[in-house]
Amino acid sequence: MGNAFSAGTPALDASLAEALLRLPLFPLPNVVLFPHALLPLHIFEERYRVMAREVLAGQRFLAMGLIAPGQDPDVVDKPAVRPIAGVGEVVMAHELADGRFNLVVRGRARIRIEEELVSDRPYRLVRAALLADGPVTDERELRDADQSLRALVGNLADAIPEGGELLRQVVAAQESSSELVDVLAAALVVDPSLRQSLLETRDVLRRIERVSAEVVTMTARIASDRSIN
Repeated sequence: MGNAFSAGTPALDASLAEALLRLPLFPLPNVVLFPHALLPLHIFEERYRVMAREVLAGQRFLAMGLIAPGQDPDVVDKPAVRPIAGVGEVVMAHELADGRFNLVVRGRARIRIEEELVSDRPYRLVRAALLADGPVTDERELRDADQSLRALVGNLADAIPEGGELLRQVVAAQESSSELVDVLAAALVVDPSLRQSLLETRDVLRRIERVSAEVVTMTARIASDRSIN
């Protein structure tokens, strides 16, 4: 199921701004949603089946919150989540015969959870505010870092046995530095704590530096594994 809106349109912006006042929260361990990235979700718990139906019937937005360390969702009914989260739009949905859902969520923005609302639904609701990227102080430095990251990912694409061409296509499709680094962070960074840290980093240049270091490490590890084999 798609949505008639596209990113950046006034209709989408207005719809998102309204949704942030009363936003369904889907807290998960080890899951971080970046802007511009696609996230597949399998919904099986009853309260989140209800959430999925109501999100699809409404504005199609939800918050993905990373459960804080030390919070066991199997023990704690409402585990604490990190205050910086991702807001996503459900862009594809399939309800299975038994009521479970397969969803694809596209990240739309970073948000700060301002407060948890009293919920009359079986799932949690929050009020949130959008978090924009920080101001760019040196356009040339950012442009150089962007080009360097694209080149490093090209080296990684050359090194991996499968998926290199797809990785190149993903890079080529990203027009802005912010989009590029967030999509690459979603695709390449595995560690949840680093992913969350990158989500919380509003300085685009700093995000590029950290993702570039990860790409260099990955490429070196692949080369090392090949030399051993």
